[in-house]
Amino acid sequence: MTRGIAVLLTLCLVTAAAYFTASKWAIRHETLTFFDAARNRPVAVDIAVRRDKELQADAGLLELPVAVLNHGNTVRFTEYSFLANLFAARGYMAVSIQHDLDSDAPLMTKVGEPYVGRLPVYQRGIANIEFAVKKLAELQPNADYDHLTMVGHSNGGDISMYYAKLHPDRIKKVVTLDNLRVPFMIDGKFRILSFRSKDPVFKPDPGVVPDQEICDKAGITVVNTGFQHVEMSDRGPESVKASITSALDQFLDTEGAKPGRVKARQAPGSGPMAQVR
Repeated sequence: MTRGIAVLLTLCLVTAAAYFTASKWAIRHETLTFFDAARNRPVAVDIAVRRDKELQADAGLLELPVAVLNHGNTVRFTEYSFLANLFAARGYMAVSIQHDLDSDAPLMTKVGEPYVGRLPVYQRGIANIEFAVKKLAELQPNADYDHLTMVGHSNGGDISMYYAKLHPDRIKKVVTLDNLRVPFMIDGKFRILSFRSKDPVFKPDPGVVPDQEICDKAGITVVNTGFQHVEMSDRGPESVKASITSALDQFLDTEGAKPGRVKARQAPGSGPMAQVR
Protein backbone atom coordinates (compact mmCIF):
# COMPACT_ATOMS: atom_id res chain seq x y z
CA MET A 1 0.00 0.00 0.00
CA THR A 2 1.43 3.36 -0.95
CA ARG A 3 2.06 6.05 1.63
CA GLY A 4 -0.57 8.29 0.05
CA ILE A 5 -3.30 5.67 0.35
CA ALA A 6 -2.28 4.91 3.92
CA VAL A 7 -2.44 8.60 4.81
CA LEU A 8 -5.90 8.95 3.26
CA LEU A 9 -7.24 5.87 5.07
CA THR A 10 -5.92 7.14 8.36
CA LEU A 11 -7.34 10.56 7.53
CA CYS A 12 -10.83 9.13 7.08
CA LEU A 13 -10.74 7.47 10.48
CA VAL A 14 -9.37 10.49 12.31
CA THR A 15 -11.69 12.93 10.54
CA ALA A 16 -14.79 10.95 11.49
CA ALA A 17 -13.85 11.07 15.16
CA ALA A 18 -12.64 14.68 15.16
CA TYR A 19 -15.83 16.12 13.78
CA PHE A 20 -17.94 14.43 16.44
CA THR A 21 -15.89 15.84 19.32
CA ALA A 22 -13.89 18.93 20.17
CA SER A 23 -12.08 17.24 23.05
CA LYS A 24 -8.40 17.90 23.60
CA TRP A 25 -7.34 14.39 22.58
CA ALA A 26 -7.99 15.44 18.95
CA ILE A 27 -5.30 18.14 19.22
CA ARG A 28 -1.63 17.27 19.00
CA HIS A 29 0.92 19.35 20.93
CA GLU A 30 4.62 19.21 20.15
CA THR A 31 7.43 21.32 21.61
CA LEU A 32 10.50 21.90 19.45
CA THR A 33 13.66 23.90 20.02
CA PHE A 34 15.42 25.41 17.03
CA PHE A 35 18.82 27.05 17.22
CA ASP A 36 19.49 30.35 15.47
CA ALA A 37 23.23 30.20 14.83
CA ALA A 38 23.30 33.75 13.50
CA ARG A 39 22.14 35.06 16.88
CA ASN A 40 23.57 32.19 18.97
CA ARG A 41 20.11 31.75 20.45
CA PRO A 42 17.66 28.86 20.93
CA VAL A 43 14.07 29.49 19.89
CA ALA A 44 11.53 27.10 21.44
CA VAL A 45 8.07 26.67 19.94
CA ASP A 46 4.99 24.74 20.97
CA ILE A 47 2.80 23.57 18.10
CA ALA A 48 -0.89 22.78 18.57
CA VAL A 49 -2.73 21.30 15.60
CA ARG A 50 -5.80 19.19 15.04
CA ARG A 51 -4.74 15.72 14.01
CA ASP A 52 -7.24 15.40 11.17
CA LYS A 53 -6.31 18.80 9.72
CA GLU A 54 -2.63 17.95 9.95
CA LEU A 55 -3.19 14.72 8.06
CA GLN A 56 -5.12 16.57 5.37
CA ALA A 57 -2.26 19.06 5.04
CA ASP A 58 0.29 16.23 4.89
CA ALA A 59 -1.72 14.69 2.06
CA GLY A 60 -1.73 18.01 0.20
CA LEU A 61 -5.50 18.41 0.56
CA LEU A 62 -5.46 21.76 2.35
CA GLU A 63 -3.22 24.56 3.58
CA LEU A 64 -3.22 25.14 7.33
CA PRO A 65 -3.86 28.72 8.49
CA VAL A 66 -1.23 29.78 11.04
CA ALA A 67 -1.73 31.60 14.35
CA VAL A 68 1.41 32.84 16.13
CA LEU A 69 1.05 33.23 19.91
CA ASN A 70 3.34 35.62 21.79
CA HIS A 71 3.60 35.46 25.59
CA GLY A 72 3.68 38.24 28.15
CA ASN A 73 6.69 39.22 30.23
CA THR A 74 7.55 36.55 32.84
CA VAL A 75 4.96 34.13 31.37
CA ARG A 76 6.08 31.00 29.53
CA PHE A 77 5.14 30.28 25.91
CA THR A 78 3.32 27.13 27.05
CA GLU A 79 1.00 29.10 29.36
CA TYR A 80 -1.56 30.03 26.71
CA SER A 81 -2.88 26.56 25.98
CA PHE A 82 -6.49 27.76 26.23
CA LEU A 83 -5.85 29.99 23.22
CA ALA A 84 -3.69 27.49 21.34
CA ASN A 85 -6.35 24.81 21.74
CA LEU A 86 -9.09 27.13 20.47
CA PHE A 87 -7.16 28.00 17.32
CA ALA A 88 -6.16 24.36 16.79
CA ALA A 89 -9.77 23.21 17.19
CA ARG A 90 -10.70 25.65 14.45
CA GLY A 91 -8.18 24.12 12.07
CA TYR A 92 -5.22 26.43 12.61
CA MET A 93 -1.67 25.43 13.27
CA ALA A 94 -1.13 27.38 16.51
CA VAL A 95 2.54 28.23 17.12
CA SER A 96 3.54 29.55 20.55
CA ILE A 97 7.06 31.03 20.65
CA GLN A 98 9.34 31.48 23.67
CA HIS A 99 10.78 34.97 23.27
CA ASP A 100 12.63 35.47 26.55
CA LEU A 101 15.61 33.54 27.90
CA ASP A 102 16.88 33.48 31.47
CA SER A 103 20.05 35.12 30.19
CA ASP A 104 18.16 38.11 28.74
CA ALA A 105 18.22 41.40 30.59
CA PRO A 106 15.04 42.13 32.57
CA LEU A 107 12.40 44.30 30.94
CA MET A 108 12.99 47.93 31.91
CA THR A 109 10.98 51.12 31.46
CA LYS A 110 12.92 54.03 29.97
CA VAL A 111 10.69 57.05 29.62
CA GLY A 112 11.47 59.14 26.56
CA GLU A 113 12.68 56.22 24.44
CA PRO A 114 10.50 54.52 21.78
CA TYR A 115 7.84 52.42 23.50
CA VAL A 116 9.46 53.34 26.85
CA GLY A 117 12.60 51.43 25.93
CA ARG A 118 10.90 48.25 24.74
CA LEU A 119 11.82 48.53 21.04
CA PRO A 120 14.86 46.16 21.27
CA VAL A 121 12.60 43.55 22.91
CA TYR A 122 10.08 43.86 20.10
CA GLN A 123 12.83 43.59 17.51
CA ARG A 124 14.11 40.44 19.18
CA GLY A 125 10.56 39.06 19.11
CA ILE A 126 10.25 39.84 15.39
CA ALA A 127 13.53 37.99 14.74
CA ASN A 128 12.25 35.00 16.75
CA ILE A 129 9.02 34.90 14.74
CA GLU A 130 10.80 35.15 11.40
CA PHE A 131 13.25 32.42 12.34
CA ALA A 132 10.57 30.09 13.75
CA VAL A 133 8.33 30.52 10.71
CA LYS A 134 11.25 29.73 8.40
CA LYS A 135 12.05 26.52 10.30
CA LEU A 136 8.41 25.47 10.50
CA ALA A 137 8.00 25.93 6.76
CA GLU A 138 10.64 23.22 6.32
CA LEU A 139 8.71 20.84 8.60
CA GLN A 140 5.18 21.67 7.43
CA PRO A 141 5.25 23.25 3.96
CA ASN A 142 1.46 22.97 3.57
CA ALA A 143 0.66 25.92 5.80
CA ASP A 144 -0.08 29.56 5.00
CA TYR A 145 2.85 31.54 6.34
CA ASP A 146 1.99 34.56 4.17
CA HIS A 147 -1.27 35.44 5.98
CA LEU A 148 -0.58 35.09 9.69
CA THR A 149 -2.91 35.61 12.62
CA MET A 150 -0.88 37.29 15.35
CA VAL A 151 -1.93 36.78 18.97
CA GLY A 152 -0.27 38.19 22.06
CA HIS A 153 -0.70 39.05 25.72
CA SER A 154 0.76 42.22 27.22
CA ASN A 155 4.34 42.53 25.93
CA GLY A 156 3.50 39.74 23.48
CA GLY A 157 0.55 41.79 22.27
CA ASP A 158 2.93 44.65 21.56
CA ILE A 159 5.22 42.28 19.66
CA SER A 160 2.19 41.15 17.66
CA MET A 161 1.14 44.71 16.83
CA TYR A 162 4.69 45.76 16.01
CA TYR A 163 5.07 42.79 13.66
CA ALA A 164 1.82 43.81 11.97
CA LYS A 165 3.13 47.37 11.67
CA LEU A 166 6.27 46.13 9.89
CA HIS A 167 4.58 43.44 7.76
CA PRO A 168 0.93 44.42 7.20
CA ASP A 169 0.67 42.44 3.97
CA ARG A 170 1.51 39.22 5.84
CA ILE A 171 -1.23 39.69 8.44
CA LYS A 172 -4.75 38.22 8.38
CA LYS A 173 -5.84 39.19 11.90
CA VAL A 174 -4.37 40.51 15.15
CA VAL A 175 -5.63 39.54 18.61
CA THR A 176 -4.17 41.27 21.65
CA LEU A 177 -4.79 40.77 25.34
CA ASP A 178 -4.06 44.10 27.03
CA ASN A 179 -1.06 45.31 25.03
CA LEU A 180 0.10 48.61 26.51
CA ARG A 181 2.74 50.23 24.31
CA VAL A 182 2.35 49.83 20.56
CA PRO A 183 -0.59 51.75 19.02
CA PHE A 184 -3.15 49.81 17.03
CA MET A 185 -2.94 49.84 13.26
CA ILE A 186 -5.89 51.91 12.03
CA ASP A 187 -5.61 51.63 8.25
CA GLY A 188 -8.17 48.82 8.11
CA LYS A 189 -5.91 46.37 6.26
CA PHE A 190 -6.80 43.59 8.71
CA ARG A 191 -9.20 42.97 11.57
CA ILE A 192 -8.13 43.54 15.16
CA LEU A 193 -9.62 42.15 18.36
CA SER A 194 -8.31 43.48 21.67
CA PHE A 195 -9.27 42.50 25.21
CA ARG A 196 -8.75 45.32 27.72
CA SER A 197 -8.36 44.83 31.46
CA LYS A 198 -9.79 46.92 34.27
CA ASP A 199 -6.56 47.13 36.18
CA PRO A 200 -5.40 50.12 38.27
CA VAL A 201 -1.73 49.21 37.74
CA PHE A 202 -1.50 48.31 34.06
CA LYS A 203 -2.74 51.15 31.86
CA PRO A 204 -2.11 51.55 28.12
CA ASP A 205 0.05 54.43 27.02
CA PRO A 206 -1.80 57.38 25.47
CA GLY A 207 -2.79 56.72 21.88
CA VAL A 208 -2.51 52.93 22.03
CA VAL A 209 -6.26 52.18 21.95
CA PRO A 210 -8.19 54.26 19.36
CA ASP A 211 -11.50 55.90 20.13
CA GLN A 212 -14.83 54.37 19.11
CA GLU A 213 -15.18 56.22 15.81
CA ILE A 214 -11.74 55.13 14.59
CA CYS A 215 -12.38 51.54 15.72
CA ASP A 216 -15.59 51.43 13.71
CA LYS A 217 -13.85 52.65 10.56
CA ALA A 218 -10.74 50.51 10.94
CA GLY A 219 -12.26 47.11 11.71
CA ILE A 220 -11.21 47.05 15.36
CA THR A 221 -13.21 45.26 18.05
CA VAL A 222 -12.42 46.23 21.64
CA VAL A 223 -13.64 44.01 24.47
CA ASN A 224 -13.71 45.90 27.77
CA THR A 225 -13.47 43.38 30.60
CA GLY A 226 -13.41 43.51 34.37
CA PHE A 227 -10.35 41.25 34.44
CA GLN A 228 -6.94 41.95 35.89
CA HIS A 229 -4.12 42.35 33.40
CA VAL A 230 -2.22 39.34 34.70
CA GLU A 231 -5.19 36.95 34.48
CA MET A 232 -5.16 36.61 30.70
CA SER A 233 -3.11 33.41 30.51
CA ASP A 234 -3.43 29.82 31.75
CA ARG A 235 -2.68 31.21 35.22
CA GLY A 236 -6.01 33.03 35.27
CA PRO A 237 -9.32 31.68 36.62
CA GLU A 238 -11.30 29.31 34.42
CA SER A 239 -14.08 31.89 34.19
CA VAL A 240 -11.69 34.44 32.66
CA LYS A 241 -10.38 31.96 30.11
CA ALA A 242 -13.91 30.88 29.24
CA SER A 243 -15.01 34.47 28.69
CA ILE A 244 -12.01 35.24 26.47
CA THR A 245 -12.40 32.09 24.39
CA SER A 246 -16.13 32.74 23.94
CA ALA A 247 -15.55 36.26 22.61
CA LEU A 248 -12.62 35.10 20.46
CA ASP A 249 -14.69 32.24 19.07
CA GLN A 250 -17.40 34.73 18.10
CA PHE A 251 -14.83 37.02 16.49
CA LEU A 252 -13.48 34.16 14.39
CA ASP A 253 -17.04 33.20 13.45
CA THR A 254 -17.91 36.68 12.16
CA GLU A 255 -15.31 37.26 9.47
CA GLY A 256 -16.18 40.56 7.81
CA ALA A 257 -18.77 41.56 10.42
CA LYS A 258 -18.95 45.13 11.70
CA PRO A 259 -16.65 45.65 14.71
CA GLY A 260 -17.57 47.42 17.91
CA ARG A 261 -17.00 47.69 21.63
CA VAL A 262 -18.52 44.96 23.75
CA LYS A 263 -18.42 44.26 27.46
CA ALA A 264 -17.15 40.89 28.67
CA ARG A 265 -18.40 39.53 31.96
CA GLN A 266 -16.08 39.86 34.94
CA ALA A 267 -14.81 36.69 36.55
CA PRO A 268 -15.94 36.32 40.15
CA GLY A 269 -13.08 36.59 42.58
CA SER A 270 -10.64 37.88 39.97
CA GLY A 271 -7.62 39.65 41.39
CA PRO A 272 -3.89 40.36 40.96
CA MET A 273 -1.41 37.54 40.40
CA ALA A 274 2.23 37.51 39.28
CA GLN A 275 3.64 40.62 37.59
CA VAL A 276 3.27 40.76 33.84
CA ARG A 277 3.82 43.74 31.54
